[in-house]
Amino acid sequence: MASPYPHYAWATGHFILLLCSMRYLLAWVTFKSSAYEIWYRSAFTGAIVSYAIVVYKSLGTPQPNPAYFKKALADENFQYFLLALFWWFTKPVSRQGEAARAPAHPLAKSIHTWVKANYDGAMRSVAWAELVILVRVALGAVFGIIPFIKFSMKNSFLAPLVFAQFLRLRYYYSAFTRTVVQNADTLITNYVNQPSAPPALKQAWGPVRAAITKYGASVIEPAQPAAGAAGARR
Repeated sequence: MASPYPHYAWATGHFILLLCSMRYLLAWVTFKSSAYEIWYRSAFTGAIVSYAIVVYKSLGTPQPNPAYFKKALADENFQYFLLALFWWFTKPVSRQGEAARAPAHPLAKSIHTWVKANYDGAMRSVAWAELVILVRVALGAVFGIIPFIKFSMKNSFLAPLVFAQFLRLRYYYSAFTRTVVQNADTLITNYVNQPSAPPALKQAWGPVRAAITKYGASVIEPAQPAAGAAGARR
């Protein structure tokens, strides 16, 4: 019989994440978040614990080899585990995406039933939220390197780079993220192509869109060798 303790630890991590996220959100709404950074760290500690247990149960004991890492990168829970680690080591920004995925343990069964019934809508909402977070941290990084601009929610330049790579993984492995990115692309392109849109915006969107497309289309998994080439090396 499997030990129940990993499940208890997983549920405790979720509960800590939800409780601390709500407390930190309340502090942020009342402009007191700087005094409650411990709640921010505690929230992502709960996320790290929960995701670590799920990743261990799905992938087994970590192995120091490329095959395990490749398999882990394709796992949604491992992607969010890495993101939680990054946010834990990062100065708090105005909004994070992990709390939306964390049901409290006393309501776990009922929430799980609700999530199953509304899974597609919930995952689309998460995908849209992640796009908004990318824009937010990108703006925070840009304003962070301009000393004469007062922007209270500055963040490091590393944050958008890491989060962009996370979204690239989500785009590669998640149909919901691909759909949301395509919808956002359509909305922006349609707006930019309107006659009333500023010409400068039209000129800027083309190169930006091409750069994003090139970055997102780059291969994540290494290409498999051709059959002839594989045979020649034998």
